Amino acid sequence: MTGSLNVTTIGLCFAAILFIAVLISGLARRTVLSTAGLFLGAGFLLGGGALSLIQLSGDHEFVRIVAELALFSVLFTDGMHAGFADLRQAWRLPGRALILGMPLTFAVVALLARYVAGLDWPHSLLIGAVLAPTDPVFAAALIGRPEVPQRVRHLLNVESGLNDGLALPVVIILIGLAGHRDAHPLTLLAEVGLGIAVGFAVALAAVLLTRLSGFEATAKYEPFSAFAVALLVLTICAATHANMFLGAFTAGVTIATFGPELKESFQHLGEEITELLKLLAVFVFAALLSLETLAAPGWQGWVFAILVLVLARPMALLVALTHSPLTLGERLAVAWFGPKGFASVVYAIIVLGSGVPLAHQVFALSALAVALSILAHSSTDVLVARRFQQQ
Repeated sequence: MTGSLNVTTIGLCFAAILFIAVLISGLARRTVLSTAGLFLGAGFLLGGGALSLIQLSGDHEFVRIVAELALFSVLFTDGMHAGFADLRQAWRLPGRALILGMPLTFAVVALLARYVAGLDWPHSLLIGAVLAPTDPVFAAALIGRPEVPQRVRHLLNVESGLNDGLALPVVIILIGLAGHRDAHPLTLLAEVGLGIAVGFAVALAAVLLTRLSGFEATAKYEPFSAFAVALLVLTICAATHANMFLGAFTAGVTIATFGPELKESFQHLGEEITELLKLLAVFVFAALLSLETLAAPGWQGWVFAILVLVLARPMALLVALTHSPLTLGERLAVAWFGPKGFASVVYAIIVLGSGVPLAHQVFALSALAVALSILAHSSTDVLVARRFQQQ
C-alpha cells in the first residue's frame, strides 16, 4: 500500500510540475530559467532534499523501470539521428568529438576520481564512463536557435546521438568488474551481441514488411510503426536476456538507414515521448538526492564535481577540435556544453541499484557532477546563443 501511495504521489507531483513547466516554457526560452533545472529543483525539494513527500531508494522497482524506459527511449530516438547516410555527409567534426574527445573526457574524469575523490581504479573508471557522454537536450535553447552556427548545432546533435550508445557497453562491463561478478566476460559480450542482433533484425524486418505490396498505413497510424518496433525490441530483449539498450540504439540506426520514411513519421511522436520520459527520470533522479547525499563526498567530492564541470569536457574537446575549421568561440561553446548527458543521469541510477561495492559513493559523486552540470549548462545556453547573435 505504501509503495502504491508513493507512486501516486510521484504522479501527482510530476503532473503539477509538468503543467508549470508548460506555462513558463516561453519565459524559459528567453531567460536563464530552464525546464531541466525546474524538474531537478522540484524533485530535490519534494524528495529527500527537504519535504520528503517522495521517498525512494536506488533499488526501488519504480526507479529501475523509469530509468530503463527513459534510457531505452533516448537510445532509440538517438539511433534515428545516426543513419549511415547522415554520418557520411558530415562526419569529420562529430568524429573528432567522439573518437578523440569522448575517450579523453573519460580518462580525465577517471583520473580526477582516482586522485581527487580517492576512489579505487575500478570505480574511478566506472564513474568516468558514467560521466563521459554529453547530451545537449539540456541546452535545447542553444541547439534550436538559428543564430547558433549550423556546424555547432550539427556537431552537438550527432555527438549526443551516438555517445550514449558508445558509452553503454563500457558502463555495463565496468559495473560487472566493479561488482566482482561471477558472470564470464563472454556472457556479457553475448548479451551485448544479442541485443545488437535483435535490434537490427526486428527493425530491418519491419522496414521490409512495410514495403510489401498490399500493405498501406494511414497517416493516423503510420507513426505507430516505429513505436511497435521499439516495443518488440524491448520485449524480445527482456525475454532473451539480450541487452535492451544496445537493441534500442541499433534498431534506431537501422530504421534511419533503411527506412527513413518510418523515421520521418515517428520523429515528432518519438521526441515527445522521449522528452516526457527524460523529465520524469530527472525528477526521480533529483528525488533520490538528499542533503546527506550531497554532503557525503566531502570537500574532495565537490572539488571533483567542479573540476569535471570546468576541466574534463572543455579540455578534452578543445584538444580534439584543435586545427578544426571552427572559430575559437565555436570551439568554446562546443567544449562547454557537457558532460551533462541525460544518459549520465540514468547510468548513475543504474549504478545505484546495481549493488556494486561503493555504489552509493559512485552515485553521490556522479549525482553531484550531473546536478551542477544541469544547473550550469541549462542556465547559460541562452546567453551563449545571444553571444552568437551579436557577432
